[in-house]
Amino acid sequence: MDITNYLKEHENKDMLRFLTCGSVDDGKSTLIGRMLYDSKMIFDDQLASAESESKKYGTTGEKIDMALLVDGLQSEREQGITIDVAYRFFATENRKFIIADTPGHEQYTRNMVTGASTADVAIILIDARKGILTQTRRHSFIVNLLGIKHVVVAINKMDLVNFREEVFDEISKSYGKLADQLGIKTTYYIPVSALDGDNVVDKSKNTLWYKGKALLNLLDSMDISKEQKEQNFRFPVQYVNRPDLDFRGFCGTIAAGSVSVGDNITVLPSGKSTKVKSIINGGDITETNREATCKDAYASMAITITTEDEIDISRGDMIVHTSNMPRVSNSLKVMLVWMDEKPMSIGKIYDIKRATSVISGSFEHINYKIDVNTYERTIIDTLELNDIASCKMLLTQPIAADSYKSNRLTGSFIVVDRITNDTVGAGMIVDVAKRDTDKVKDSDKMYTEEEIALNLYIRENFPEWECKAI
Repeated sequence: MDITNYLKEHENKDMLRFLTCGSVDDGKSTLIGRMLYDSKMIFDDQLASAESESKKYGTTGEKIDMALLVDGLQSEREQGITIDVAYRFFATENRKFIIADTPGHEQYTRNMVTGASTADVAIILIDARKGILTQTRRHSFIVNLLGIKHVVVAINKMDLVNFREEVFDEISKSYGKLADQLGIKTTYYIPVSALDGDNVVDKSKNTLWYKGKALLNLLDSMDISKEQKEQNFRFPVQYVNRPDLDFRGFCGTIAAGSVSVGDNITVLPSGKSTKVKSIINGGDITETNREATCKDAYASMAITITTEDEIDISRGDMIVHTSNMPRVSNSLKVMLVWMDEKPMSIGKIYDIKRATSVISGSFEHINYKIDVNTYERTIIDTLELNDIASCKMLLTQPIAADSYKSNRLTGSFIVVDRITNDTVGAGMIVDVAKRDTDKVKDSDKMYTEEEIALNLYIRENFPEWECKAI
């Protein structure tokens, strides 16, 4: 076999990212372990280690505990649960896969959000004995909130209900109502036994009544439409490359759309416009490769752009096509998932990290909280751990922002506590409001920052004017 051709063929395969989620002990790690085992993606030393660990920690009797192939933390093995997100890679003849095995415990919902943020497909496991639980509803809501359009409902542990078709049908019908309520449009239902491998990689003889595909076959053939090239061009600037006096380039990864040499571009939030002089596709810029340019570049490509005019561009800025500019504002309507045990404080200043920018901001108002059990909206004053709510967020300076539905990268952000540096929340931009001028309240009057500065200057330098100090 020609190893060069093999690697090139492997490199050009389509990539699909999926995650497993659902309630605790529904068999998420076992499902992934079985998938890796049956598709022969486990090395001999990994298998030997799993066999040894199964005797110590396993819960499957004489069988290999497939969950131990995925759960790597000592505390995970001892408790038989998933705590952190575990990523695994494997490939078939048609496609490459990155799996995110996420925890089911409510306490670790924030880790599930992390795994779901980059996924194309969500596999939601449901224990055939228990049906739909609260955490199933919570994870389904988050999956829909994060814009994952394809949901596979794997009804697991069918061996414990004797592979009865009526159990599968009843759970499928119940989840169908839930999907309709949430607005999930594309759902697939598969009866599986992750422990024994029924309908995981190969079709099972125990479910002759099931006419659909096995799970891996479904993932391998699923049509995940990529529309990034058709989206408006978005290029968050990550780094300004200035190796010498003769070169100044702007590095980053294209978040959406495409760009060509000669395109009219605008830098936001400054609003300065210019044209693309060159596009360099590569790593470090040197005298020998800075002329190795390409005419076009597309979404997910890491490139360096040079401009025809010398304008101020820095890390955190967004380069867009002049003809398709997003709204620039410091006032955003967002959906926020709170991830910290310490409640969210209205008006407290947090660091908001979005794409390559880090800006201070606060939450001015909570519009409503969503009850994950009933999906009803309730009015509250603060957010607790795992709460999901619609909020108004104010930033200290404007940014160029898209809604999360139009662009997952430029429409999402994380919230960081400025004292502890902990990630305390994650959010999705719903709408970009008209710019809100920062104001400070004094009695019944509102003053802008400029008015405050001018007032203080007059008081300090011209006391004889008897100007009221703010």
